[in-house]
Amino acid sequence: MTDKTIGILAGMGPRSTAPFVDLVVTECQKQYGARQVRDFPHMLIYSLPASFYADRPDDPEQVRRVVEAGLQRLEGTGVDFIAMPCNSAHAYYSSLAACIRVPLLNMIAEGVAALQAFDRIAICATPTTIASGLYQQGIAAAGKECVPADGMQTMVNEVIAGIIAGSDRSRLRALWSDIIDFAVRQGADAVLVACTELSALGSLEDERISIADATVALAQATVRKYLEGSAKPGA
Repeated sequence: MTDKTIGILAGMGPRSTAPFVDLVVTECQKQYGARQVRDFPHMLIYSLPASFYADRPDDPEQVRRVVEAGLQRLEGTGVDFIAMPCNSAHAYYSSLAACIRVPLLNMIAEGVAALQAFDRIAICATPTTIASGLYQQGIAAAGKECVPADGMQTMVNEVIAGIIAGSDRSRLRALWSDIIDFAVRQGADAVLVACTELSALGSLEDERISIADATVALAQATVRKYLEGSAKPGA
């Protein structure tokens, strides 16, 4: 079994950390048949409550400095590479990747790659991620189209805020259903879930439309990176 240690810089937002770790564990089972406790990777997890806001603009320099410091602190523990399950922080990806010596996985690239089978995509993300244009640019570069989503952003914001605040899940699930309904009416053939907090709702699958989840894509990439150069993982 590989002796690599996975670094996870999470906590942005606070309820996204546990679902991401669970996704990584599931991917270990899927990708190389991990079953016994000894089969699973060493992981060091740093939950970093960076200053992202749903109700007002972020301070880009403050966010970048905080996240850079978090990455460097995690690197100092001896991890071999880092996964950062936070879409918004990837607005600073070039700077963040350059501030450490170990590889930093790119969640945006993995999320766009998960859209290969689709042509018209509705993006569910925080206002910060939407304003960054990261996914829109990646989707356009792949020859695909983003459907107008202005009409559903308020609902998306409400679901994210409700998850963070611990609001009633049945109400949040109903809002998620309304978001899917809006995307379908806009002619989307897939919804890209580009907010890690939404993973806390549980399964986001819906029979009305395909769902691509950037958090799942990052978890898959994390395990693939863990397995690089390993002849017999889990042995």
